[in-house]
Amino acid sequence: MTEQSSLLLRKQLAELNKNPVEGFSAGLIDDDDIYQWEVVVIGPQDTLYEGGFFKAHLNFPHDYPLRPPKMRFITEIWHPNVAKNGDVCISILHEPGEDKYGYEKPEERWLPIHTVETIMISVISMLADPNGDSPANVDAAKEWREDPNGEFKRKVARCVRKSQEMAFD
Repeated sequence: MTEQSSLLLRKQLAELNKNPVEGFSAGLIDDDDIYQWEVVVIGPQDTLYEGGFFKAHLNFPHDYPLRPPKMRFITEIWHPNVAKNGDVCISILHEPGEDKYGYEKPEERWLPIHTVETIMISVISMLADPNGDSPANVDAAKEWREDPNGEFKRKVARCVRKSQEMAFD
């Protein structure tokens, strides 16, 4: 599977370089390791994250696409579906099959048809529309639900400013 997954990831990277998708850029952390990607998510227009440049790592398993990659933001980001350590928690990145908690349907979870592009489009959508029912960051979810234009908005704005400073250093 390793050789097939490596070829698939190389094909997806070449396609993204040839036909970039609005909202993110992607490349390898190390040119010798096709399984470790760095992506930069551009904060979606008309959201609190607009203007931000959020760096993240995608770590692919060697049996990709049978199993999903793990995604972790390296740039600080305040969001209900991003754990405080940066781990992204969305259905599309959850292992395939039944959800032992009964929250997600199998078709909402990882499927081998997903690509880096579909993952990143889901992450951009998550930034625009958080899922407060299944938070990875309970504090952010509570602020987002109870006071979206107060403390939540201030923390997101601080993250956006910091991401801009880092992007232009």
